[in-house]
Amino acid sequence: MNTPDVNVPRRSFLASSAHGLGGIALASLLGGKASAARDYRSLVPKAKRVIYLFQSGGPPQHDLFDHKPFLDKVHGQEVPESIFNGQRLTGMTAGQSSFPVARSIFKFAPFGRCGLELNAELLPHLGGVADELTMIRSLHTEAINHDPAITFCQTGFQIAGRPSIGAWLSYGLGSENENLPAFVAMTSNRSGQALYDRLWGAGFLPSQHQGVRFRSGKDPVLYLSNPDGIDPALRRRTLDHLGALNELHHNEIGDPEIRTRIAQYEMAFRMQTSVPELTDMRDEPESTFKLYGEEARKPGTYAYNVLLARKLSERGVRFVQLFHRGWDTHGGLPGQLRQRCRETDQASAALILDLKQRGLLDETLIVWGGEFGRTVYCQGDLGANNYGRDHHPRCFSMWLAGGGIRRGYTHGATDDYGYNIAENPVSVHDLHATILHLLGIDHEQLTYKFQGRHYRLTDIHGSVVKEILA
Repeated sequence: MNTPDVNVPRRSFLASSAHGLGGIALASLLGGKASAARDYRSLVPKAKRVIYLFQSGGPPQHDLFDHKPFLDKVHGQEVPESIFNGQRLTGMTAGQSSFPVARSIFKFAPFGRCGLELNAELLPHLGGVADELTMIRSLHTEAINHDPAITFCQTGFQIAGRPSIGAWLSYGLGSENENLPAFVAMTSNRSGQALYDRLWGAGFLPSQHQGVRFRSGKDPVLYLSNPDGIDPALRRRTLDHLGALNELHHNEIGDPEIRTRIAQYEMAFRMQTSVPELTDMRDEPESTFKLYGEEARKPGTYAYNVLLARKLSERGVRFVQLFHRGWDTHGGLPGQLRQRCRETDQASAALILDLKQRGLLDETLIVWGGEFGRTVYCQGDLGANNYGRDHHPRCFSMWLAGGGIRRGYTHGATDDYGYNIAENPVSVHDLHATILHLLGIDHEQLTYKFQGRHYRLTDIHGSVVKEILA
């Protein structure tokens, strides 16, 4: 029996082993499929890909999804101390001397055969697809301020540095299309809470798994186009020479990230052809813009990005995340909410209808929601037709559709004030575990060893919400 040489220098070990590690990364990007060494599907998948429509700022559940008729009776009265139950408040309202109940001024109505109650004034298009939705009314999160809450929703941890959910899926499943990345992120052209590249970053995972950001404008992906005077043939020769130099460097020090760099150069070269075709909306029929709305013609709008998300998903992009800001309604909520719903309602519903008529809804999971909800009490002055709401992590609403989700179903419930969860609480970790489950992944098995510890998206938490599965 041969005794292993435990005195092999670290550099020599890396140089000899990195060919295999780099080969895995290179195969994932150049071959277009997850390698057998990194295929974490241990369950039967119901979805192949995800479109996550993230509403940054915290949509107000009382005014959109969680109708509370009781609030009409107690409007303007103080929220009882028994309802607060010692909950932490933000610095923006902790100093208020009064916490009056603010009922919603909007009318709700039941939609579909399932009778899902929604804001009938602002969400008529979503109401039209109510029978396709699972509405979760009992989500809760750990963070009370925007940046840690958004970071927690994306990475399962409040402190920056962990891989995003899209990066985990890229790592676990690889890509379905060798000419497009496995993970794409987009932001609408509107102001709101700051969004950072780390929200779609790879964290400590190999860097090829980070999201590729698509922007509005002439160049959807930065540095993809050839500079003036550089034609495709010259770029091809340049990449070949760079590849040769990088291989020499890799052979010397054995860093697998060098092989990743080669693969990313090659991906960018192929995307020079695939991305312009993808972002050209001129091939879409007029019926598409009737479905999504005229805003879908304008790059950078929510509607345009949702339509682009459909095209990306249709071409096999594993995870598409769209960030839409402006939901942070501390004051002037009714006016802001009308504008946000004008921007998002039609296109969100159109995505469901479009995927369904293309036969893709059953294999595409759609997730719509923000980082937390809003308070039942008014922030600032309470007027007859105007009010604001503060951050509320204790309970909020989110909807899902397609990809193995139960249709026409409402999960969880809150108390009469919509302040505390009354039935079936769902944590962010539970949501992540369920998303992975629908893609055929056991969330406890998708791990990555970093600094001596095995990490996962759900940390040491999370349970699949089986009730919302079809």
